[in-house]
Amino acid sequence: MEEFAGVPLDELRACPHCDALHRLPSHVRSRAKAVCGRCGSVLIAPRSGAFTRIIALAATALILMVAALFSPFLDLTAAGMHSNASILDAAMAFSQGIMLPLSLAVGAFIIVIPVLRLLLILYTLVPLVAGRPAAARAPVAFSLAEALKPWSMAEIFVIGVAVALVKVAGLATVTPGPAFWAFGALVFVTVLQDSFMDKEQIWAAIDAGRAK
Repeated sequence: MEEFAGVPLDELRACPHCDALHRLPSHVRSRAKAVCGRCGSVLIAPRSGAFTRIIALAATALILMVAALFSPFLDLTAAGMHSNASILDAAMAFSQGIMLPLSLAVGAFIIVIPVLRLLLILYTLVPLVAGRPAAARAPVAFSLAEALKPWSMAEIFVIGVAVALVKVAGLATVTPGPAFWAFGALVFVTVLQDSFMDKEQIWAAIDAGRAK
């Protein structure tokens, strides 16, 4: 710790995985990375124009979510019977009796939390990209968006549906609807959006934006 004596706190960064303390480089080129000298975890990975891309991808993900919610997800045909199922139908499949908490949890994990996280990211970044001061609650909003990331389980839902389709294929004719493809695209867009996210870069922009 003596080597960091007198170094301003805003120039120090603790590795999120092994807690090793590092002095941040004064500049990291776009697409370059600063990594932990102990465990190799990425500390900083800035990209030029990343905020604009994140905003565009988040807005796209919201549009895909709306499309997925209000269009058929699966079309089932078996023994002459035909039915359509939507994502909301899947979330509310266990909405009766003691299984109601399960339906609420499914709806929260695959719909509410992903949408809330996207809105929080837009709330944080839109003013910064527009050249305005950071939003009043930007630090809280971005902290909450990061805290919600492990609980946003749209991709887990898609994997579960894919496994179920394999199981059901021998019993019924299953045709993916528009919502299935929209939800699959939503997962891809969200993963791509997260690949542009650099927390250090965003926090630095928030601090600079609050100083305006």
